[in-house]
Formats: sequence, C-alpha cells, structure tokens
Amino acid sequence: MTTAPKPIALPVTAVTCLEDRAHVERAVTLDLEAGIQRLRLGPVSALAVDRTLHAELSADHPATVLDVRIVRSWTPRGPLPHAEDSALRRHAHTLTQEQLALVRRQERLHTRQDLLGRLAADLLREIGEGAGAGETDGPRWARELDRVDQERDTCGEELRTVEARLGALGQELGEAGQALHAAEEEPAELVGHIELTVQSAVAGPVGVRLSHLTPCALWRPAYRAVLEGDRLTLETDAMVWQRTGEDWSDVRLTLSTARSALATVAPDLVEDRLTLTDRSVAERRVVDVEVREEEIGTLGPAPVRGLPGVDDGGEAQVLRSPAGVFVPSDGTAHRVPLSAFTTAARSEYACSPELSDLVTRVVRFDGPAGHALLAGPVDLVRDSGFSGRGTLDFTAPGAPVELAFGSCDDHRVVRHAEESRSSAGLTQRTVITRTVRLHLSRFGAPGEHGERVVVVRERLPVSEVSAVGVRLLEESCSPAPDLVDAEGIARWDVPLSPRGHRTLTLVYELTANAKVTGL
Repeated sequence: MTTAPKPIALPVTAVTCLEDRAHVERAVTLDLEAGIQRLRLGPVSALAVDRTLHAELSADHPATVLDVRIVRSWTPRGPLPHAEDSALRRHAHTLTQEQLALVRRQERLHTRQDLLGRLAADLLREIGEGAGAGETDGPRWARELDRVDQERDTCGEELRTVEARLGALGQELGEAGQALHAAEEEPAELVGHIELTVQSAVAGPVGVRLSHLTPCALWRPAYRAVLEGDRLTLETDAMVWQRTGEDWSDVRLTLSTARSALATVAPDLVEDRLTLTDRSVAERRVVDVEVREEEIGTLGPAPVRGLPGVDDGGEAQVLRSPAGVFVPSDGTAHRVPLSAFTTAARSEYACSPELSDLVTRVVRFDGPAGHALLAGPVDLVRDSGFSGRGTLDFTAPGAPVELAFGSCDDHRVVRHAEESRSSAGLTQRTVITRTVRLHLSRFGAPGEHGERVVVVRERLPVSEVSAVGVRLLEESCSPAPDLVDAEGIARWDVPLSPRGHRTLTLVYELTANAKVTGL
C-alpha cells in the first residue's frame, strides 16, 4: 500500500447552513495509481464531526473507499519572536519586552526611594540625639542632609520618567493589539486532516467527494423593504455567521430550516380525566363574570418572542444563493443576497387610540407565490431614506403581508372615555353606559393639499354568556361606525385635510341581570 507524502488540498465547494450547524461538502479530482493507496487530504476544520464523515468516489473504472477518518495534530505556537512573524507582531513583542523591563526598573526605584526615606529618618534621629548630648557638628550634618535630598530628588525624577513612559507604552501596546486583532488571526493549534484509503483497479483520474457536519455556523433570514409610491421592493437576504476555522470561498450556499438534531418520536398521550360536580344553591344564584383581554387568534404558527430560531411554520424550507459566496471564518455577520421582487402595495393610515395615540402608515401586499417568507427583521426604507426596522412574521406563499412603516408626526389623536352606571328597580338589571370620544387632527406642511383617509379602530366588549349583553347605541354615536365586525372592532374611515380636525363619538352599553357579579 502506497501513502501520499504530502497533504492534498481539499477545498470546500458547497455548504448547507442549518439553524445551528453546517453540512460541508468538498470535492477534488485525484490521479490515482492502481492498487490500494492511503491519501492525506486537507487541512480541514478540526471541528468536523467524525461520525458524519462520508466519502464517495466517481470514476470510469472500479474504485472503492476502504476507510476514511479524521486525524488531528497538535502544533503549538513556537516562542516569540518567530521567523514567520509579521513586522506588526514583532513590534508588539518589542513593546511588551520594553514594558517588562520598565516595570522591573520601576520596582527597583520604588525600593531605592523607600531606602532613602529610611536613611533620611535615621539621619534626623542621629542629629537630634547628638544635639541633645551637646555635639555640634553642623557642617557634616548639612552635607549629609543635602546628599540624601539630592539622591531622593534624582530618584523621584527618574521614577516619574519611567511611569510616564509606561503610560505611553500601555497606550501604544493597546493600539498594536487592536491592529493585530483586525489584521491578523492566531494560527490554529489543532489542525485536522482526512486520511482516505482507496482501492483502484487501474490508474487514472478519480473524483472524490467528502461531506461532514461542522458546528459553530448558523444563519438567520433578514429583509429590506423599499417603498416607492405604490410599489414595494422586498429583498430577501441571509445573515450568515461561521467560526469553523476555515473560510468558505466561492461556495454554493444552501440555507435550510431543517432541525436534524430534534427527535422524531411522537409524544406519548397521558390520561386526562374530567370530573363533573353539581353546583350548590348559592352558586346557581350567582353568575360570576370577569373582564379580560383576549388576543384575536389567526391561522399560522405561534409567535416566537425574540426569534431564538428560524420560524418556518413547521415545514422545512430550503433557500439557495444564486451565486457563489465568500464567508470568512471570523464570527461576524455576513449578508448574502437571496432574492428580490417588486409588487403593488396598498397603504393605509391606521390608528388604535386605546393602544397608542400615533397614526401609523401600514403597507399591505401579497407575498411571492414561489416560496414562503420566513420570520425575521426588516429594514424599512421610504422616499426619505431609512425609516426604521420592523419584524416580518412567517408568511405562506401568496399570502398577504403587512408592514408598518412608522408613525406620521403631523397627526395627533386624543382619547377620552366616560362611564355611567344605573340599575332598574323592578328587574334589578345593571346598565353600564360607556362613551368614548376621539379627537383627530392633522397639522400639514405649508402648501400641502389633498385629503388623507385615516382608519380608526376602537373595540367593544364581546360577551360570552347570555346573562351579559352588549349593545351599540348608534343613535348616540357621532358618526356611527362604518363597520363593526364579529370580534367587536368598530371602524371609521375618516378623511382629514391639512390643518383639519374631526371628533368621533362611540357609545355602547352593557346590561347584566341581578345574578351577575364581577362587573
């Protein structure tokens, strides 16, 4: 069996990026000899998962894979400076050595300064004891004190110079470290190679295709919506991160929402018992009701807060890049264009005063019929430029899409609500009358003309029990709502001209019989 003396390059040709990992494919054409050979291919990422490694051969003559495995070798970095180091790394090493020398010099100066302080204290104590004993050696004492003071001044000046140089060195070393982090990357100490043992009947070219899973790679969808008049352009991109240890250069990128790590076993059903009990006499006399907020349910997947994963509606979606891409192994986000389409858009100025006093421009359009739109962030761009960032929910192919393009600052909405309560003497029915007044105004710029229709929505309570009734008093409303749907949402289409204002009044009543409590 022959063994190849040098590693054979094995480039990455295709990548399927999953939610939290990547399936990497490599291809190369080898000129094999007849017989059994052991080939060393690579280097490859040391993070490759061994149990997912798979190799295939394609040739005009019989060829078989006998064994394939990943072999990792440890190559620690040599001591500094190294012959292959760059000028920037050598400069950083020189600064580090100078900093260490100055730190040692600073410690010696601090020690000398402490000794000179003790010497001065001993000299002053000797002068005091000598003067008390009647000695008078003034010239010698003056010379000794002058010499000690001169040494302390010299030591202090040198210490200040060393500390100033240390400060400058620290700043210069920090800038060099930032430059190294931006321009260079530490070489990988753990390197992987693939050992492939093949058997070929005759000598000739053989195509080798290997694939494996690699962690430290993920992707998320992102969008850019550009609104120009009544036309909207939606660009679909993919944000790709990878830190696998090797760059993906000119690869065919496929993006999938499949979750291969999740179990596919159906959950076991547990017993669910329902117990019926008779109500007591006191419970039959009272109907306890409660006013609660209820979110209107729609078809589709449950909303995911914060988008921790890719929301694909429960069915795996596959997207492909139209051209080869380059994604370096730096751990930062890289935007990969996928597709774009332009369609007609319908704009609406909507307002829900109970929730917000802003008038928002809502754009609706039909999604592309070719593929679904995954949930992800959307950069919103209007004629004036970037206007903000929104969120796009999962949208099935051809389904309508709704995007909010920010609020209109030239509109103002004020809401006032009043409530009155009364009861009938004979039937003991409780009647609650609520009056909601909405004041809308539009300022408008000088020279602006034309009306703008603002869609105002206000909700009415919806009763779930026959003991409580809700009735809209249309004769007291000014004006009456244009539409009230089954969910209790009242709607007005209000035209507003520049510097115009309107007032809407909504009146409805709740009636409850004597058994009802909780209102």
